[in-house]
Amino acid sequence: MAKLNFGGTEENVVTREEFPLEKAREILKDETIAVIGYGVQGPGQALNLKDNGFNVIVGQRSPSASYDKAIDDGWVPGETLFSIEEAAERGTIIQYLLSDAAQISQWETIKSRLQPGNALYFSHGFAVTYKERTGIVPPSDVDVILVAPKGSGTSLRRMFLAGRGLNSSYAIHQDATGKAFERVVALGIGVGSGYLFETDFKKEVYSDLTGERGTLMGAVQGIFEAQYDVLRERGHSPSEAFNETVEELTQSLMPLVAENGMDWMYANCSTTAQRGALDWKDKFRDAVKPVFNELYDEVAAGNEAQRSIDSNSQPDYREKLEAELAELHNSEMWQAGRTVRSLRPENQ
Repeated sequence: MAKLNFGGTEENVVTREEFPLEKAREILKDETIAVIGYGVQGPGQALNLKDNGFNVIVGQRSPSASYDKAIDDGWVPGETLFSIEEAAERGTIIQYLLSDAAQISQWETIKSRLQPGNALYFSHGFAVTYKERTGIVPPSDVDVILVAPKGSGTSLRRMFLAGRGLNSSYAIHQDATGKAFERVVALGIGVGSGYLFETDFKKEVYSDLTGERGTLMGAVQGIFEAQYDVLRERGHSPSEAFNETVEELTQSLMPLVAENGMDWMYANCSTTAQRGALDWKDKFRDAVKPVFNELYDEVAAGNEAQRSIDSNSQPDYREKLEAELAELHNSEMWQAGRTVRSLRPENQ
């Protein structure tokens, strides 16, 4: 394990150079990794593990669209694709990758099939951190570990196929076997992590829920809407409003930030843009920081978790979710976005 200094703060990290794939394979050579759930994270992690040479099986409810997708991806019923129950019985490492609500409903099924010495793996700290709300308390004789890729399962898979890695956090909640560290790091390397940084289950879920509701999804969509609406209300065309709000950010500027940081992106913009950005950034920071503090408090209190559990446990949650997503999909801004994307040279 390496220690890296981030602005004066030391962190424990694991890189692929110090923990190569060959070492991960050796550590897990006698393990059967059962990926339970083939929805958001399941496909990317399962396929990356399989392609990296690990012994992987998938457990998914049938009939379901996810079961059909698993077959389309090459998993074979009765050989590498099973029911949730059978996969959990066969696995020595149980990757519990169902949605948070589904983890609650399936917990007794999984718990009853855990054997002493197994590892129970999560990619989100939700279930264990909010155990009073989820009822998920792992038995004391299994390792409880976490690898949380910092992105969607789709991104994890795409970056893997491109020969790149998506950074992940890792955590050990319970080390029953004395092998939890080697297991979790080997799995983190196996699923295609760029590097692994240490956290705990509580910090992972607090930062994750804050990030999803904040700059990763909720806040950025809210800022997009606000700027787009102002430009449209002031007489700008949909094309101009979308390009100045979204397209230039995602296609031109964010790649520069990803390459070398925000300061480097600033340095590659006009002096007029630099001056304005520096003058206005503090106003935006001061305006939104109280909202982020309120958000973090709601996450820490468990209120965001409870809202998610209550909403996603309803029998009609999928229909309600699709209706909300359809409203977003059909908004003028994202209709403009579809038109703009179709005019990119690579789509002509």
